[in-house]
Formats: sequence, C-alpha cells, structure tokens
Amino acid sequence: MITGERITTLIDLVRHGEPVGGIRYRGQMDDPLSHAGWQEMRKAIGQETPWDAIISSPLLRCRAFAEDVSERSGIPLAMDDRLKEIGFGEWQGKTREEISRFDPGLVQRFYRDPTTTRPDGAEGLAEFRKRVTDALSDILERHAGQHLLIVCHAGIIRMVIAHILEVPLSHLFRIKVGTACVTRVEFAEQGEEFLGRLVFHAGSLSI
Repeated sequence: MITGERITTLIDLVRHGEPVGGIRYRGQMDDPLSHAGWQEMRKAIGQETPWDAIISSPLLRCRAFAEDVSERSGIPLAMDDRLKEIGFGEWQGKTREEISRFDPGLVQRFYRDPTTTRPDGAEGLAEFRKRVTDALSDILERHAGQHLLIVCHAGIIRMVIAHILEVPLSHLFRIKVGTACVTRVEFAEQGEEFLGRLVFHAGSLSI
C-alpha cells in the first residue's frame, strides 16, 4: 500500500496451531497439526483472505495450513526454508517436565537468558537472528507495498518483534507467542531501508 509517497508493506504472522503430540520443544521436528491445531488456526484467521501472497515455513505444521488457505483463496504461496523454527538441539521432542527432571531450574534459566543457557546442539541465537532478518529483508524487497500472510513459528515471530523493537537476544524468550497467535507488523520504506512497527501482537483476524 502507498501512504503519501511512502510504500508500506503489511505482514500478518501467524504461528501454527497445536501439533500432534501436544506441547513440547519441537524445533525443526516435522510433526503435523492436530485436529485441534487446525481448528485453532482457522478460528484465528477467520473467513477473509485479504493477502496478496502467502509465505510459509516448509515444516508440515505450517505448510499444510498455508497450502489449504492458498488452494481455497487462489493466493500464491511460496516456501522459505529460513522461516523454520530455531533448532533446539537435544531438547527437541521433549516436554518441559522431561527437560527439568534432572535440573529443575534449567528451563527457567534458559528463559531468563538464552544467550548463556541453551540446549546442547541448539542453533545459536546470532545465527538464528541473521537467517530471520535476511529472510525478512528479501521478503520486503520482493513484496514491497503488499499485504502478506506468513505462516511460521513462535521463534520467528519473537525474532521479528525483537528486530523491530530492538529487544536484546537475552530477552528474546520473554515474548510470549501462543499457538495460532497472530502478530501484525508494518514496514514503511525509508530510502533504502524499511522502518518496522508493531501493530498488534497475540491477536486474531476473526471478526
């Protein structure tokens, strides 16, 4: 959209719904949505499909819903590997209770500062930030002035918010992102840069 002489790109980010197997640290595991997860996402998005394009993580819990919306609406769909969830290393597939069994304070320390406490083998936060911001920059270049739907993960949404608001990586996991959470951001073109603003977080597009 064009506001005055500025080109503004509007992005709706939606986290996937509940996957089969319930709540656990999945990271890049490829579990499908549960029936409840499908219902959560349909309720969050509603019946309107105002987007010019849909972009999705290739992981099944995001891709299947993105494909469904694209097929029903005729809106073009693209996958971007850089929109995969952060890799949780040895925590992947485990519940909070399983992780805390031998160290009750471990998860709490992780949420307090994931730059000093993180799972063995996990993706580094600096590397994760780079792939997310690189993906975002490319998306803004390709889709300037459009309204987009991005189907992704909690980590991606956290990092986009952190990028816009300049939240330090040590505070990244203090941003809560529920299943089927909708976050809207907008980017106004400023010369060769884009100024991002958070419009709303943890909302819904249903009327």
